[in-house]
Amino acid sequence: MIDIKKKSLYGFTFIDLFAGLGGFRIALESLGAKCVFSSEIDESVREVYIENFGDIPYGDITQIDEYSIPEHDILCAGFPCQAFSISGKQRGFEDSRGTLFFDIARIVKAKKPKIVFMENVKNFASHDNGKTLSVVKSIMEELGYTFYYKVLNAADYGIPQKRERIYMVCFRNDLAIKKFNFPKPFPLKKHVEDFLIKDENQVKHLYVQRPDIYFNGVEDNKYSNKPIRLGIVNKGGQGERIYSVKGVAITLSANGGGVFSKTGGYLINGKIRKLHPRECARLMGFPDSYKICKNDNQAYKQFGNSVVIDVLQLIGQEIGNVMEEAKNERNRIQIMAI
Repeated sequence: MIDIKKKSLYGFTFIDLFAGLGGFRIALESLGAKCVFSSEIDESVREVYIENFGDIPYGDITQIDEYSIPEHDILCAGFPCQAFSISGKQRGFEDSRGTLFFDIARIVKAKKPKIVFMENVKNFASHDNGKTLSVVKSIMEELGYTFYYKVLNAADYGIPQKRERIYMVCFRNDLAIKKFNFPKPFPLKKHVEDFLIKDENQVKHLYVQRPDIYFNGVEDNKYSNKPIRLGIVNKGGQGERIYSVKGVAITLSANGGGVFSKTGGYLINGKIRKLHPRECARLMGFPDSYKICKNDNQAYKQFGNSVVIDVLQLIGQEIGNVMEEAKNERNRIQIMAI
């Protein structure tokens, strides 16, 4: 999580749909915005959300009357990605989970927020030869918004995890936003080793010793902004690969098996283990003050489904900046008209 100096969204209100662990909320609140409504259907996730924010999220979004939702400036939605992920069947809008975008659309139609800020898996951009993204873009434009999108990798924004996601930012047309730029990448200064728990007692239960470990690389002192694969366990399938902590982490996953399921395996001080849930939290930008689920299996799943807070913060800063520029331009035009 980035230490924000300028509260570029101060005075803005937002709603947190498909709230998950509250990554959008932490990011936007760090920029000065205020959350006025949240929704999350998963009961175990709701419990963590309540513990951290003190708010009880509403449940199933399909059952929520859009007109009952408070007025807000920004609609945030990291809507479910299973229908578009390369690890799923990629049925898109044919899948009931994919149609949840239309619940976002009906809320937008009813409440007309200034900004719609969405996140999904990288494959959303290319799903069904780009038709899925085209439908979303067309719907947002029909609702009176200008649509911007870009695929960003967390490793390009200070978090050592290869996590590519599509980010979509939509501005209501009357705001006259003529151009929006997503944040520029910058060199990675920290790697997996900087995000590890120092107390061995907390992680000793995660170390594994296997007779079928095969190393195909030798760890050296070179750092990389990509995952550095050192070896495998068994046949080297998903959850059976071993990496160096001098590179970036592989994409944290909500699903998948293998001895290093959901995090991958890492060579740490000559021993091999998967990541601890707290380390996963750090690799998603969550501060150590964040209270995570006490059930490790649930915690891994929850962080695998979450959003990278640092990337959202940087995009949020750009949203605030462009809104300020547009406001200044409108004021300038009004002064000239006098």
